[in-house]
Amino acid sequence: MALSPFHLAIPVDDLAAARHFYGTVFNLPEGRSSEKWVDFDFYGHQLVIHEAPKNAAPDAIHTNHVDGHGVPVPHFGLVLSWEEWEQLAARLRDFQIKFEIEPYVRFKGQVGEQATMFFFDPCGNALEFKAFKDIATMFAK
Repeated sequence: MALSPFHLAIPVDDLAAARHFYGTVFNLPEGRSSEKWVDFDFYGHQLVIHEAPKNAAPDAIHTNHVDGHGVPVPHFGLVLSWEEWEQLAARLRDFQIKFEIEPYVRFKGQVGEQATMFFFDPCGNALEFKAFKDIATMFAK
């Protein structure tokens, strides 16, 4: 099944810092832009950062516990191949990105075994990137 690209628009309170993060740290190609927003090619999907005032203090972020970790909610990200996930984790470390949840493998030896990592962009948006040992188990119970 071919996936349709998603469109996601997120608020950022520092357009320049977010543009650097997504454009330089992630090395995402930039599309259209204005003084208030920037489009990025987010692994074939359309991610738009929109300048907006900060809504909540970082300590107001909700977390749910998954595999012994406090997962920030809301968050977004992608499911990558195992190799792409490892390369991204190394790139983020090279840029000294602070991880909310360090890269690790969760549900080891179980259905749905996956590598995951969580971190925040400079404007407080939480991201998760993961990879499955067997992509066919992504929705398995």
